[in-house]
Amino acid sequence: MTRRSGTADLPLHGGRVPAWLGQRMARLGRVVVEAIAHEYGRDEVLRRLSHPFWFQAFGAVMGMDWHSSGITTSVLGALKRGLSPLESELGLYVCGGRGRHSRQTPHELLRVGDVTGLDGTRLASTSRLVAKVDSAAVQDGFELYLHGFVVSSSGAWTVVQQGMDTTRREARRYHWLSEHVRSFVDEPHAAIEGKPGTAAIVNLTDHRAEASRRGQLALVAAGPDHVVGSLAKLRAPKAAPAPVQQVLPHLSLPSHHDVRSSDVVLRRLHASLTAAAERGPRDFEELLAVPGVGARTVEALALVAEVIHGAPFRFSDPARFSLAHGGKDGHPFPVALKVYDETLRTLRRAVDRAKLGNDDRLAAIARLDAQARSLEHAADGPSFEAYVEQNREQSRELGGRSVFDRS
Repeated sequence: MTRRSGTADLPLHGGRVPAWLGQRMARLGRVVVEAIAHEYGRDEVLRRLSHPFWFQAFGAVMGMDWHSSGITTSVLGALKRGLSPLESELGLYVCGGRGRHSRQTPHELLRVGDVTGLDGTRLASTSRLVAKVDSAAVQDGFELYLHGFVVSSSGAWTVVQQGMDTTRREARRYHWLSEHVRSFVDEPHAAIEGKPGTAAIVNLTDHRAEASRRGQLALVAAGPDHVVGSLAKLRAPKAAPAPVQQVLPHLSLPSHHDVRSSDVVLRRLHASLTAAAERGPRDFEELLAVPGVGARTVEALALVAEVIHGAPFRFSDPARFSLAHGGKDGHPFPVALKVYDETLRTLRRAVDRAKLGNDDRLAAIARLDAQARSLEHAADGPSFEAYVEQNREQSRELGGRSVFDRS
């Protein structure tokens, strides 16, 4: 069966993640995954990664360009670096990557099999088959260049792949989740992210293409002469009415770099800010004792809490999560490194205490998310433009930095 979460247009962006951000992304990705695994189990991490809207929000809260295709490469790379030291403890293994790293995926999965006792050969075969489906069975004009395979010690897995169309300067991301795959050739995707184009798309994984798949097998079995004869008899088909398809959520990520009020659900932002103001003094008293940045960090924590605990529908506006720490391209404001580092320290202490059986800090972070959800339809606050301007004015004080800074 298919569980298609929606579609999104991802502008192609070049460039690299600077070291000062990449190191922090690895640490934030690691601690967020640890928190999710502690609260909901390791397989829930795979479910989150297979959700295209959550994946984009996760990258935005890490400080990446909120709308770009680069989020895919950067998030998977950060998780691979961050989770590697504790993959055996967590039971989560991140394999593959971009370009030459994607071609190493089968070898990495064989190693996972040796470590875990899973059938590494079967996992490697699955990796190759998934890549073949999205490059051959689905022909939509996007050439695959990234293949990430995340597997748990239980044998569950998720695959995140991305292709590019250099002519249109767009990318399409494909999400797979093992628990929903009943067939590799009959609607196997958890989601496919990408803006539908005007060109015809060949999708042999569509359930309605079953007759076509059977016909192709019959042609191959009949030999080349039969194939040539069948081609000679072809006539241009008459246009048929388009089949009715289920209406799915569509996330259209624009090409503009700046984050605009139209990109954000303002009531959710107000709810997060109000929850931070109300819960912060009670749950983060020691954090608020830090001059200058404590209260701002609680606001960031409210958005991180949503990434850990939030329901799927709340990620329809991934741009909102760039307001946690900022973006490396300076939008909506430069990455506030002091806030980022306090977020990391707070989450790290919370997860470490939880591992020792004391969940009070993680519970406080969960209360931020619960409070925000309860306030969503009643909270009020500054305009989007005023909030962004306030953060820009405080950028120097908060350690603001972007890729355009020389130092």
